[in-house]
Amino acid sequence: MDIKRSGFAASKPGPADWFTGTVRLDSPFSGSGALSGTTVTFEPGARTAWHTHPLGQTLLVVSGLGRVQSEGGPVQEIRPGDVVWFAPGEKHWHGASPDCAMSHVAIAEMKDGSAVTWMEKVSDADYGGEVG
Repeated sequence: MDIKRSGFAASKPGPADWFTGTVRLDSPFSGSGALSGTTVTFEPGARTAWHTHPLGQTLLVVSGLGRVQSEGGPVQEIRPGDVVWFAPGEKHWHGASPDCAMSHVAIAEMKDGSAVTWMEKVSDADYGGEVG
């Protein structure tokens, strides 16, 4: 058994290349074998860039109100208790709503040493699109 106590690793800001707005990353089991998990806290209006995951990604929403979108689909709201699955290679983004922060736990598996492929930033038009 290995217990990692809360606060054992410092929080990090979300890199500007991958995020728009203020984002905090807490990675309690990032790099622990093939599975990585990060608690991501988005301030209102903050979001990821478009990206994919070679083996898919699961989001566990823990607080606030957020938004998600897969390429070609509608923007959708996510709330605490929601579980979101993105299939391998599915281009998508996720983040907070315009007026409310949101936190989720993001879980993904590594393939060939990578769990994510980052792409272009999400435009204000895509982010602010009608919620379906």
